Amino acid sequence: MGLYKEWTDMVVQYVRQRGEAAFWNEYGTVEKNIYTKILANHSDEVKGKVEDLAKDYQVTDIFFMGFLDGINDSLVEAIDLEKIEKDSEIDIKIDFEKLYFNMLDAKADYLYGLPQWEGIFSKEKRKEIHSNWRDSKTVINKTKVGRNEPCTCGSGKKYKQCCGK
Repeated sequence: MGLYKEWTDMVVQYVRQRGEAAFWNEYGTVEKNIYTKILANHSDEVKGKVEDLAKDYQVTDIFFMGFLDGINDSLVEAIDLEKIEKDSEIDIKIDFEKLYFNMLDAKADYLYGLPQWEGIFSKEKRKEIHSNWRDSKTVINKTKVGRNEPCTCGSGKKYKQCCGK
């Protein structure tokens, strides 16, 4: 069984037994410790055997797999999680800007609020990324339906007599 499958099975089992809040509490602590060390080193590269890296970051292989699952969208080149085993050699390069953006998107204030970010990005750069994230969540409807135009729902009525009421 692959490490990724073990990770997903463990999450399901953990949530069933202890609840989702308990899982996120424990996983959040693990994740925060790993990110604290990575950001403090100012290194955007993590490489080595999965089991050795898990020991370095003082977590189980399965929780380290969870970390890889979480950071995969923030890497310069995503890794195939299904192929990773305990003895797999990995060499990941982190895109810190994308990582910060994704932490904002996940509403992980315990991560994007870490003081170690100050060594990576200036306060202005973090504000710029935050602004870009906020702008990405704003939906702008480019085509506005006029009140006397046919309704977009297809009813055949004028917009003002249908969905525009």
